[in-house]
Amino acid sequence: QLSKCLLIMAPMAIRKVLVANRGEIACRVMRTAKRLGIRTVAVYSQADVCAPHVAQADEAVCIGPAPVGESYLKVEAILAAAKASGADAVHPGYGFLSENAGFAQACAAAHLNFIGPPAAAIDLMGNKRGAKIAMIKAGVPCVPGYEGDDQSDATLIAEAKKIGMPVMIKAAAGGGGRGMRLVADEADLAGAMQSARSEAKNAFGSDELILEKAIVQPRHVEIQVFGDKHGNVIHLGERDCSVQRRHQKVIEESPSPAVDAKLRAQMGEAAVNAAKACGYYGAGTCEFILDQSGHFYFLEMNTRLQVEHPVTEMVTGQDLVEWQFRVANGEPLPLGQSAISLTGHAIEARLYAEDPAQNFMPQTGKIVRWQLPLAGDIRVDAGIVEGGDISPFYDPMIAKLIAYGPTRDIARQKLMAALDDTVILGLNTNKTFLKQIVAHAVFAKGEATTAFIAEHLQGGGQTPPVATTEWALAAMVAYLRSVHARPGADAMLGWRNASPVDALYKFGSESTHAWVTVGMRHGQGFELGVAVGAPTFLECAVPETMTFAQARLTAGELVYTDVGGVVRRCRYGVLGETIYLDVAGGNRAFVDLTQAPPAKADGAGSGVLKAPLDGAVIAVKAEVGDQVKKGQVLIVVEAMKMEHQIKADIDGKVKALFVKPGVQAKTRQILAEIEGD
Repeated sequence: QLSKCLLIMAPMAIRKVLVANRGEIACRVMRTAKRLGIRTVAVYSQADVCAPHVAQADEAVCIGPAPVGESYLKVEAILAAAKASGADAVHPGYGFLSENAGFAQACAAAHLNFIGPPAAAIDLMGNKRGAKIAMIKAGVPCVPGYEGDDQSDATLIAEAKKIGMPVMIKAAAGGGGRGMRLVADEADLAGAMQSARSEAKNAFGSDELILEKAIVQPRHVEIQVFGDKHGNVIHLGERDCSVQRRHQKVIEESPSPAVDAKLRAQMGEAAVNAAKACGYYGAGTCEFILDQSGHFYFLEMNTRLQVEHPVTEMVTGQDLVEWQFRVANGEPLPLGQSAISLTGHAIEARLYAEDPAQNFMPQTGKIVRWQLPLAGDIRVDAGIVEGGDISPFYDPMIAKLIAYGPTRDIARQKLMAALDDTVILGLNTNKTFLKQIVAHAVFAKGEATTAFIAEHLQGGGQTPPVATTEWALAAMVAYLRSVHARPGADAMLGWRNASPVDALYKFGSESTHAWVTVGMRHGQGFELGVAVGAPTFLECAVPETMTFAQARLTAGELVYTDVGGVVRRCRYGVLGETIYLDVAGGNRAFVDLTQAPPAKADGAGSGVLKAPLDGAVIAVKAEVGDQVKKGQVLIVVEAMKMEHQIKADIDGKVKALFVKPGVQAKTRQILAEIEGD
């Protein structure tokens, strides 16, 4: 579907490109580069030595240790890699250094073709205050607010009162929701400003703020713009990114269900004017908020390729990365404005390694099973492989699923099927949460605003308790695997010359456990008994029983016939003593405890504090001997760009500390012990 209208272009002057990124975006850029005959160079940290983007590149250079500050954000290391590999161009991808004006300038100084906009445009649009002033001068509609030089609290509070509640406080240099506070009561202004300043200073190195009138329940609509070095600028329609959680996009689509041809032309013209006002070339995105009356206001401009660019590619038939290479090559835009049209509908879902049941905490671990949907009109952009590891050092987004259809509802139905057919086992993801969003009636009607998740899916992603059938399926996998492990056992399955003896299993899953018996009944298939929660098998109540007429393992699937005679399939994966199942309730992990010794109680209220995931210890807020209260923050662990507070679970005295700032902690590693009062 890409490049269906691209004209015949001049030979590509770029010979070898270094992709200064990782994961799915690096793979995405390399895919187009290879099609254009451009050699590719990957850069990687020590944590990414086996990453897919490294394997996909023609050459690769290690640029440092795992932390981004010592590798992917280290300009001198990337420039040295470009020199060593002989690259003549650098593509920054998105994130990391993609919107760093200093990096763009450094590439130019090193005689490298930076595949992005001019440094001056990056610098201007990277500051919300400066960008808004420039947009007002260019006649682009902006939200009423304050972006003045006087940054005193007194002035900001006075200006906020003039604007009127609710008001949005934003970090001038910010993005991604950091340094942003929504204030509905004037009494909360001072505290919110102090908090926003602190967060902005830590995240961006600047505590400068701007104020904006908060638009209630808006849509988040962005326009894809493209310019060349000859002064031509066009737009390629809009994307609706309203479905967000904590100001982070989750679902994106094009075209927007709230935008008609007239509004598209108006927003497109405003976005083109914004790009022209800063001498822009390359790919960029002007983000707007659209209120319920149809008025739109400039929010910010992202001076890079966007995560959600595939939906625009699907409905325009253009390869935006190829356009980036063409523009960097000095060529005019492949198409003029009149040649751009939107055909059909595309919806993208971001797949994150996170656990919705634990407030969307990022997850780390090994990918035991990774299976992509095979349906047509489904595109998957991913940077993971089966058997690979999800580390704590980088963003938890691991893949994007993009569905295309002639209408929005057909695209939506295809996306739901694609989510069902996508299998990722070994760690928790937000797949079930994405399915809840796409299936929701409000989203189906095209009526979702930025308040959609908060209003309709506040408890979204919570998985139901483990069902009896799920315990039984785990036991069937364990039983059949044990049978297949014995040579010739398949042919003797179910045969005995005496009374049958059932196999007994104990599984743990989601803070509970169950005893499961599996027996082979000649001519009647398998009979299973499930008893949940009993301390020992002898103390089990009467188990709940079920029968599978047939069951077999094949190609990572358990194929079984249920009591109604319906043949069903359950995808599974195994790592060590853990069986992972992809079931209706979401991903399940069942630990085989059949042979495990009794475990020491160290759960809630034990005083034993463990790391919830792999990460770097950035703060230890107590010392051995300190008296602490339950709920007091003792240790802070940073993983996947988020800080996780480890709190005391009992009142008592700190007995031992096993970590200090700067060390790496592993999942479930003991960090501290508290001696209870």
